[in-house]
Amino acid sequence: MYKIATLNKISPIGLEKFTDKYEIIDGAEGIQDSAGVLVRSQAMHDMEFQDTLLAIARAGAGVNNIPTEKCADQGIVVFNTPGANANSVKELVLGALIMSARNMDQAISWTQSLKDDPEVQDISKAVEKGKSKFAGHEIQGKTLGVLGLGAIGAMVANSAIGLGMKVVGYDPYLTPQAKERLLFDVKTVDTPEELLPLADFVTIHIPSMESTNGMINKEMLTHFKDGAIFLNFSRDKLVVEEDILAALESGKIAKYVTDFATAGIFGVPGVTIMPHLGASTEEAEDNCAIMAAEELMAFIEEGTIKNSVNYPPISLDSEIEAKTRALILTKNEPHPEKLASAMFADKEEIACVGSVRGDYGAALFATNDEITEVPEIPEVVKVRIISKD
Repeated sequence: MYKIATLNKISPIGLEKFTDKYEIIDGAEGIQDSAGVLVRSQAMHDMEFQDTLLAIARAGAGVNNIPTEKCADQGIVVFNTPGANANSVKELVLGALIMSARNMDQAISWTQSLKDDPEVQDISKAVEKGKSKFAGHEIQGKTLGVLGLGAIGAMVANSAIGLGMKVVGYDPYLTPQAKERLLFDVKTVDTPEELLPLADFVTIHIPSMESTNGMINKEMLTHFKDGAIFLNFSRDKLVVEEDILAALESGKIAKYVTDFATAGIFGVPGVTIMPHLGASTEEAEDNCAIMAAEELMAFIEEGTIKNSVNYPPISLDSEIEAKTRALILTKNEPHPEKLASAMFADKEEIACVGSVRGDYGAALFATNDEITEVPEIPEVVKVRIISKD
């Protein structure tokens, strides 16, 4: 029986995916003796992990609440669920796009305020008289710039085309396969500097990491089209906040709409803040939990790694039948599959595969022989022996 600890509230539909090989426990009581952890937003950086912990699955895309490198060094594979909440975020971005173009948030707040205004005798007349100050723009025919064309960015781009917008996209890692997801009308460029002067609206869908944090800064903002509206439903760390505020004050950008609340942007004219609603739909929470549960089970039972953020993907053909599998996790080893074959050279090798991502690697070795001893090798972080029932 494998224990799976839950941190935060996890969708019951996802938890129902676990078979009777698993016991779900409340992580608030501790994650000791757990084989896996399911988490959403709870910070894990100060947690201590025991040797029994094999994997952590984030029911969502961002993993900034998980110490991924620390986990990698302990042989703990960290998964996320890319694309599971993409439609939820896409719909929110489209709503924010229309809201910002039509000044809907300011108009709603003003209308609500009339109720308690002692000078307003006739609300119907008051709204008809005051509505002109909230006149906005239609998005049809306007240009949307999409920074990042992954699962979410591509869906936003395609939907904007359907709404009659022109769309220009940028993604430094756009593969031919990813480009096939885009509608023909989505134009792509090679640099953000090419995209920004063209866009009436800019939306960013790039992961937060050392190389991207602060990318929307004073210099980058000079390339924005004057009066553009900037939407950030990715991560607050991607922007330099004081530079955004300066651009708003100067009129370089007209509005900043974000899903990430920070103290420095509250009450600033031109800023609209949402309470991190991107993945807050029942459907997204279900999809993320289902994917996370399936990732954990595939890893624990088969050694399969898919959608990991700290180890490379690896799997064995489902048609390969073997009584025993050995999963070898490595660091600073360029050929983990060769290392695995050498480690178990006295066993009949049915199959052996390996892959590397950065400093970390993984290999799966399949045999019908029993493995009772594992040699200690400096490059090996962890070895798991998985026996078929």
